[in-house]
Amino acid sequence: MHLTRRLLTAAAAVTAVLATALSAVPPAPAAAAPCTSTWRAVQKVVVRKPAWNEGPVATTRSPIVRYLHRGDRVRSCVVAVGRTSWSQYRECGGGSLWRIVPGGQVPAGCLRRA
Repeated sequence: MHLTRRLLTAAAAVTAVLATALSAVPPAPAAAAPCTSTWRAVQKVVVRKPAWNEGPVATTRSPIVRYLHRGDRVRSCVVAVGRTSWSQYRECGGGSLWRIVPGGQVPAGCLRRA
């Protein structure tokens, strides 16, 4: 009889702990908002895509995918930072920041917020 009472009491305690734990679970995070930042090209500039052996950041030797002409608008929310001398560019004032745009990467100095 005492064993049955103890088992029932233990089962009730476990149920209470589980109910408390389940109610304390935080809600799932909301999905990230889609990228809405638009940028405008200040001059004709190349869009480069890193070669398979270059790494994640484009360089001045990366293959050319296409061109952006002055006034073209592109969407970009991410910047890649080049740490090597080959990833530094001279166009549009120079630098080592590359904006990731559809199809490849563009020197960040060649784009202005639209």
